[in-house]
Amino acid sequence: MPELDGRTALVTGGGSGIGAAIASTLAAAGCHVVITGRRMERLQAVADADSTGRITPVVADVADRDSVSALFEQVGAVLSRVDILVNSAGINVPNRAMADLTPEDWDRVMAINATGTFNCIRGVLPQMRERHDGVIINITSVAGMRTGLLGGVAYNASKFAASALGRTVGEEERDNGIRVTTIYPGEVETPILDDRPVPVSAEHRARILQPEDIAAAALMVACLPPRARVPELVITPTTQSFT
Repeated sequence: MPELDGRTALVTGGGSGIGAAIASTLAAAGCHVVITGRRMERLQAVADADSTGRITPVVADVADRDSVSALFEQVGAVLSRVDILVNSAGINVPNRAMADLTPEDWDRVMAINATGTFNCIRGVLPQMRERHDGVIINITSVAGMRTGLLGGVAYNASKFAASALGRTVGEEERDNGIRVTTIYPGEVETPILDDRPVPVSAEHRARILQPEDIAAAALMVACLPPRARVPELVITPTTQSFT
C-alpha cells in the first residue's frame, strides 16, 4: 500500500531538480501533488513524465504575495487542503562575492529563497492550524548552517534566513500539531549548478547527491506519525566534508 495514500502536497520549485524529484516520490507514495513554479512548460513536463497521474501543475511566483494568494486559491480547488508543504524553490547567481554582487541580485535571491518560503508558510498555516495537523518541509542547504565561499553572500544569507524561519515556526506551531522540518543538503546535481562561476564537470556531478536522494529524505519525514517530528536533517555527499 502507498505510504501516503489520500494525502495531499504542494511542492514549490517543482519544475526541476529537487522539487520535481520530491513531487514524483510523493505521488508514487500515494499523494495528490500540486507542483508550482514560474514556467508552465517545465511543470507540465514533470506532470507528463509521472505515471501516477497524481501531479497537477500550477504556475505561481513564490516571491510575489499576490501570486501566492492566487496559488492557494487554485490549490484549494484542486486538493481541498494541503497536508504537506514542501518549500523547494531556490536560486543562486553567478556573481556571488560581495565585491561583485549587485543589489538587484541580492534582492532576487532573498525574495525567492527566504521571502518565498515565508509567503508559502504564511499561506498554508491557517488551514493546518484549523486541522491541528500538517507537515512543512523546507529545503535549504548546508550553506544555511555554516558559511562558505561556494554559495556566496546572498545565497548564504538567504539560506540562513530560511533555516531560522523554519526552526522558529516549528517551535511556535508544534502544539498545534504542525511539524516543520528543515533539510540541509550538501552539493546536489540540479540546474542551480549551471550558475556556478566555475563550470562543474560531469564527473563531479555524478559523485555528488542526486535529487532523488533528497526526495527519499523528504518522504521519510512525510511518512512519520504525528507524534514524531524531525526539526533538522543534514544530508551530504559521502565525498563532501562536513566539519
